Amino acid sequence: MERRRLITMLEVAVMAGAGGLFSVLLALKLWPQGGSVSLAMVPVVLVAFRRGWVAGLLCGLLVGLINLIMNPFIVHPVQVVLDYPLAYSVLGLAGCFRLNRDIPATSLTGRVALGVTVAGLARLLSHFISGVIWFGAFAPEGFSPALYSLLYNASYIVPEILISIAVTLLLALKAPELVRRK
Repeated sequence: MERRRLITMLEVAVMAGAGGLFSVLLALKLWPQGGSVSLAMVPVVLVAFRRGWVAGLLCGLLVGLINLIMNPFIVHPVQVVLDYPLAYSVLGLAGCFRLNRDIPATSLTGRVALGVTVAGLARLLSHFISGVIWFGAFAPEGFSPALYSLLYNASYIVPEILISIAVTLLLALKAPELVRRK
């Protein structure tokens, strides 16, 4: 096996393990129907920035599966796909904003923030669709299922996006080799 590919696979595995630990052990659980704020996005977007969107998607898939195994909330098989493997896989989209070695620090901060935001909003979309279809019954009287799902899911995804941007930027500025393209 090619050395570079092996190193990429090892990085994906280690970071997926870290993301799984962050999502299960170091999570601030906010709501009874699921949803928590954690650092689970950070390892996935680091892999995506470093190794590209495919490696990021794979890392996110593994984090979603770890989260499903360790902390499941299952209503329907399609809901499981939307809330676990798909929601975390799309975090790999941060890899579309990969960071080359020659990017100045001013561009680096913008690309990191944009990449994490796009990835986080894609995750929000996956949870939103699941919420509209399967969790609309939890909406208070007078709320549409779509509005309820948006508010419910944004209440924990938006803080997680902001925290992930801050942590990823800190890592990018203090240890740029963690996010630069390999």
